Amino acid sequence: MNERKDFYIGYIDDVSPATKKFLKRTVLILALVILTTAAIFSLSQQPFANSTFELSNETKISGVYHKSPYPMLRVEVEKGVYKNILLLGFGKFGANMYIDALKAKEGTLINRRLTIEGNLIYYNGKTLLQITNEQKITLEPERSSSKTDLASVVGDFELEGEVVDPKCYFGVMKPGKGKIHRSCASLCIAGGMPPVLVTTDSNNISEYFLLTDLKGQPIHSDILPYIGQPSKLNGTVEKLEDWYVMKIDVSNIEKLNKNSEIY
Repeated sequence: MNERKDFYIGYIDDVSPATKKFLKRTVLILALVILTTAAIFSLSQQPFANSTFELSNETKISGVYHKSPYPMLRVEVEKGVYKNILLLGFGKFGANMYIDALKAKEGTLINRRLTIEGNLIYYNGKTLLQITNEQKITLEPERSSSKTDLASVVGDFELEGEVVDPKCYFGVMKPGKGKIHRSCASLCIAGGMPPVLVTTDSNNISEYFLLTDLKGQPIHSDILPYIGQPSKLNGTVEKLEDWYVMKIDVSNIEKLNKNSEIY
C-alpha cells in the first residue's frame, strides 16, 4: 500500500496531524536553541559595574592641589573629613598638560586652592575628575593652610593583582574584556594617566594602589608590558588618606600564569 502524503490546501483552515507534529517539533527545537544560546551568552558576560562617568555633565570641585606624585585635589567633604580626587586629562591623556599650562602663568600650584570644572568619575569609594580644558581651572586667591603631605608608611608587601588605567576601570569600562580594552588601557597610561594596581581578596573586596617607582616618582612606559596581566608586585605601601600608594621596582614584577579577571 502506498504511504499517504500530506497535501496543503490554502482555503482549508486545518492541517493534517503529521504537519502539526512537524511544526510542534520544529518550534520546540528552535525554542531550546534560543534559550541555550541566551544562557551561554549571559554566563560568559561579566556583571556590569556600578561605576559612573558623568560625560555629559560638568561639576565644579574646589580643593587643595597636590601631587603624590600624581595630580590630586584634596577636598573637604565634611568637617575634618577629606577626599583626594584623582585628576585626569581628556581622552587618553593625564592632567599634567592642563596643570602645567596654569603653572607656567602662576608659578607653583602645590598647596594652592583650585576650582576645577570637569566630568566626575566614581566607583567603589574612589572619585576622579576629567579635565577637558585648561580654561576650566581657576586659581583661588586665598592661600591654603591645609597640609597635603599626609602619606604614612604602612609597610612592605607582596601583592597579587592587575594593573589598570583608572579612567576606564573606574568609569568607562562596564565591563570591557579582551585585547582591545587592554590596548586602550596601555594607551591611557602611556599618555600620562597613573597606573593603578587592583587587588581582590577572597571576599571579593578590592583595594587600589597608585603605583610609583622606588623614589615615589610617576611610572608610565616601563609598566606597559604588565597592563591587564595578573602579576605579583613587591614594594612599600603608603596610605594617603583614602588612597594607597605603592613604591615598586618594575623590573621585579612577576607575571602569573592566570587569566585576567578584569580584561
